[in-house]
Amino acid sequence: MSAIGLYVPGTGPLYRAPAWAKLLGLLAAGVALIAAADHRVALGALAASLLVYPVVGLAPARAWGVLRVLWPFLLAIALFQVLFGAWETAVRLCAQLAALVLLANVVTLTTRVREMLDLFERAARPLRHVGVDPDRVALVLALTVRSIPMVAVAWRTSQEAYRARGLSGRPHLLVVPVIVQLLRMADATGEALVARGIDDDTRA
Repeated sequence: MSAIGLYVPGTGPLYRAPAWAKLLGLLAAGVALIAAADHRVALGALAASLLVYPVVGLAPARAWGVLRVLWPFLLAIALFQVLFGAWETAVRLCAQLAALVLLANVVTLTTRVREMLDLFERAARPLRHVGVDPDRVALVLALTVRSIPMVAVAWRTSQEAYRARGLSGRPHLLVVPVIVQLLRMADATGEALVARGIDDDTRA
């Protein structure tokens, strides 16, 4: 989970690009990959997405970290497609997914969280006319971003407790402790928001 992170300081050209341009580029890459629907194009995109990391000044280990987290899902997709479809489809889908996740991670690593939240807040302003508060949209997005390291911390804590008890070969035992920790964190966050008067207008 630590490999799929938030902003990493840097000075490359991609860092200076506005958030909207990076998101638009990511959207264009996704549309192009899906429209091409070719496993060779998808593999080329995957290779290119791996090369993007050192080009923009990010450690290649971050790319491999993303793939390490993603590989169980890719394996499941590949097995299903090979068994019930064609190997070309398996290669195409896995390469497309891996490439897009890698590129999305580059966007998050090279874009400040505040810049991303400001972009979504501006995009949500037209919804004010139908009763949506753009500030609350930004708050929800901020909490969503904050939940990423929270999940990582909960998982790491559960793993350490799992090893301390001498348990092995039963990773499913980690699920319940992780969920319990996340619920506690959510309760603490909710109490902090209420204490700061975030929900005062909804109670009136």
